[in-house]
Amino acid sequence: MRSVLFRGLVLASLLILSACSSKFITYNGPQVTKLEVHKGQRTLKVFSGNRVLKTYKVDLGFGAEGHKRVEGDGRTPEGRYTIDRRNPNSSFYLSLGISYPNTADRAYAQSIGKSPGGDIFIHGEANKSGRRGPDWTAGCIAIRNKEMRLLYAMVKNGTVIDIFP
Repeated sequence: MRSVLFRGLVLASLLILSACSSKFITYNGPQVTKLEVHKGQRTLKVFSGNRVLKTYKVDLGFGAEGHKRVEGDGRTPEGRYTIDRRNPNSSFYLSLGISYPNTADRAYAQSIGKSPGGDIFIHGEANKSGRRGPDWTAGCIAIRNKEMRLLYAMVKNGTVIDIFP
């Protein structure tokens, strides 16, 4: 009887721990209506209407100055985009896709015979190596995993993201 009780307690403890460590959480707060990234300040602000709900420190692309123009330039885009997809199995913990490139981005790159690139995300840290230091991404916006966990729960597809210099 004692060993059955002990095994039951161990199983219950493991279930509680696994639920706590899940990267997926439920968000029941105010609706997120907009995100703002201020590249110069290295911040991501989360808004509900005009109210700032959260502010996060971010890392950007290795070529952070200026608007992303072509694939491989290491720049983070600037302008108005939307969150258009989610990746729960990202190599960078969790990620939210940004709708780059838009029509103007594609037209510019095509005019100079280049690809605009793509696959720009807000994401967490690299699964194997963690944070890599300032401005280490290939053009994405990176935050810490614990912050990404909440942001992933808060932000819905279709949310506007304005990225400022």
